[in-house]
Amino acid sequence: MKYVNYDEVMGYAQGVCDGRIIANEYRIKACQRFLDDLKNDVYDFRPELPERIILIIESTICHMKGEDLSGKPLRGTPFLLIPFHKFIIYNLFGFWFTGTEKLKYNEALIFIPRKNVKTSFAAALAWAAGLVFSDSGSTIYLTAAALKQSLQSFNFLNYNVKNMGEEDRFRIIDNNNEHSISGKVGENGFLEIIALAANPDEQDSFGCNFAIADEIHAFKKTKQYTLFKDAMKSYTNKMMIGISTAGDDANGFLAYHVEYCKGVLDGKYKNDRIFAFICEADPVVKDGKSMIDLLDPVTQEKANPAYGVSIRPDELMEDAKQAMANPKLRTEYMNKSLNVFTASMDAYFDRATVQASDEKYSWTLEELAKLPIEWYGGADLSKRWDLSGTALHGRYNDVDIAITHGFIPVLQARKKAEEDNIPFFWWEESGWLTLCNSEIIEMEDPVKWFISMRKMGFKIKWIGYDRRYSREFVLKMKKAKFKVRDQSQRYVEKTEAFREIENQIIRQKFYYLGNKAFEYCIGNVKAIEDSDDFVRFQKILPTRRIDLFDADVIAVKQMLIGEEKKDKLKGWTK
Repeated sequence: MKYVNYDEVMGYAQGVCDGRIIANEYRIKACQRFLDDLKNDVYDFRPELPERIILIIESTICHMKGEDLSGKPLRGTPFLLIPFHKFIIYNLFGFWFTGTEKLKYNEALIFIPRKNVKTSFAAALAWAAGLVFSDSGSTIYLTAAALKQSLQSFNFLNYNVKNMGEEDRFRIIDNNNEHSISGKVGENGFLEIIALAANPDEQDSFGCNFAIADEIHAFKKTKQYTLFKDAMKSYTNKMMIGISTAGDDANGFLAYHVEYCKGVLDGKYKNDRIFAFICEADPVVKDGKSMIDLLDPVTQEKANPAYGVSIRPDELMEDAKQAMANPKLRTEYMNKSLNVFTASMDAYFDRATVQASDEKYSWTLEELAKLPIEWYGGADLSKRWDLSGTALHGRYNDVDIAITHGFIPVLQARKKAEEDNIPFFWWEESGWLTLCNSEIIEMEDPVKWFISMRKMGFKIKWIGYDRRYSREFVLKMKKAKFKVRDQSQRYVEKTEAFREIENQIIRQKFYYLGNKAFEYCIGNVKAIEDSDDFVRFQKILPTRRIDLFDADVIAVKQMLIGEEKKDKLKGWTK
């Protein structure tokens, strides 16, 4: 009886895990993580603070606009939290490192579709958390890529402060130069809430203990997020919260952040300090292919935690039917209502189809090296200060296997990671990329990669290369006793290999060992088909990279040449 919301939160977590509450895969994993943490001696579970935050929100915050499912106006009525809101609060503020006053979590990702009460919840959470930590001097930033989005949270709190009759106690500045709410709390406390756009080119020095970054799918630079995260270094108990729906940039900052958080929930990455609440549509398998079923009500409910509360099931289904009938609406529906990343409209390959093909296979490098496969290489060596790619390609039991690797100077990687939002350092940690210590790529590094693969046991027939920038590479490869072959870069030459990759992906017979660097590159391919079905492919944007894909295209072309030679030899023998 002491903790009013305890049973509801526990019931929610257990209900999601045992299937009584319909939820997607990663919401289930978040709930299981919560239940596991309750049994973990590393943490003290203290419900007092979450209860206090929930009480502050529900007793001081009101709806600013909207209607309930029956059509009754909500403006001015209490902002009552949905069970998943309370579950998030219990996680963020309930776990402490045992015997300390240090919260477990200092970062959170809340990844849910639109209209699931996220922006107003984030604003209310910022208000309540700022009050309970006001003795430390709470400074809270409400930020987004555009000021207009930041002001949605600010206007919600502005309305509520005035609705409470507290505008005399708190100083409110709301003009073209500043949007802030500040004031004393109790005898020693202080609270300041500031809304602004995330513009790292104009902003440098910040200090805060809480930050809410809304709709981070629109962030073009990683620094738009890390700027606020770094501003918290003088606080022990702090919280950086990113909240967003998906978008059509499957290679943007948010997509990689979601991918990392999934890795944390999967146990692939060890990070006890980040909380992830990920709600999205789970793919289903139909006719041997993985796909998102837009018209399945269970799929819709899995993606939307406020299904039946703020989300109207009949309208969600009607929108799905329209999206199925009109391809122009489909991408928006997938992004915003099912929270699934889709490729840019210019991208040739469908990211979900590519991933689904890869996930069907699980060979390791060591296992592949032992299989009776003839491997063909490819090298796409760009300007020596930019990303270059190498590849080995082979076929086993009708499955194409692409092993790729990237190379870039470390100084250039730092620059491009910030400017172009490419996670080079994550790729390096995962073994998909080599960071060269010199200012340019030393040709010794790609050569060493091929040598290492040969030593591992890969039987390499020969390696194709792009003649540009390759003179030194060719000399070193020949010295290492590799056979090399000049690969023409004319599109009529490369079309056959491009089509081979495309067909194998469609057949779900393409495996790339989960290499996210290759996945990034294939997701940036823009292809134009001419009247003769020849394909000209290039990057969808100048700031993107396709080098690892291009290296594999070269390798596939060599494999096709090798197979043709074997067929001719068989015919001659007969």
